[in-house]
Parts: sequence; structure tokens; C-alpha cells
Amino acid sequence: MRLELRVCQHCLDGDHEAGKQKSALLQDMVACAERVEEHKDVLDLEEVHIRKVRDDEKGKPAALPVVAATIQNDQVVLNDTQLVAEGQDGTMLLYANPDDILTVLAGNVDEIDKVVPGDATVDLSPAGAEIIADADLGADGPQSGE
Repeated sequence: MRLELRVCQHCLDGDHEAGKQKSALLQDMVACAERVEEHKDVLDLEEVHIRKVRDDEKGKPAALPVVAATIQNDQVVLNDTQLVAEGQDGTMLLYANPDDILTVLAGNVDEIDKVVPGDATVDLSPAGAEIIADADLGADGPQSGE
């Protein structure tokens, strides 16, 4: 199995008009993906790719040849945020909704935390923690009072 997270580097850095909440969610996604990459063997993953796309490049996928698109103003626009998961049978799942992406990645982190010694969780932004709490995965973000 392989995973590839694709995010806009400019939005991640807060350079686009995406807003602080989107930047925080992208940072949460990248932090979760990095934790998954660290412990990919626990999840039987062969590869985990984190692709940070910039405006000045074509933005091709790093490994999994799938790119989500939408129609905006009668033009095809490639999504700058997506998660692609390839199963052992070659089937690919594409997640383009940021809440879904974070939920999938945080769920993987939660599975890792159950089996590795020590704390493998990721500190999430308040917005990310709310998304995960609503998904009821068991993954924890910042606790009130921290």
C-alpha cells in the first residue's frame, strides 16, 4: 500500500489568501503524514509521499499518478490538496475534501499510537482537533486547559 499527500506549499506557509485556518489544517495534515511516514511499517505501507506543490511548477504527483480536478469559471482546475491511497490490489482511493484527508491521516496516527511504545500522537490545531473529535476516531488534539 502507498499514500501520497499533496498540498499547496504557499497555502501551507500562509502566503496565499487561504487564511490561517486552512494553513493550520494543512500543517495538521503534513504533521500526521510525517508521523505515518515515520511508522509506515506498522501500517504495512510501502511508501508515504508528501508533495508540497508550488505555483512555479507543474505539480505532478510524486508517485501515484492521480490528480483531482474541479471546474471553476468554466475551466478545469487541479486540486492543490488531496490524499491518494493505493491498495495492494492497485485500487486507488482519492480524498479531495480537507476534512476527509485529515480524518484518514489522523486515523492512521491513532492506529500507530496504539502499537508503538511512547506517544505517537500529533498535536493538532483547534480546527483540526474539532474535525477529528467530530469523526470520533479516538485521536486527540489539544485538550482544553493546555
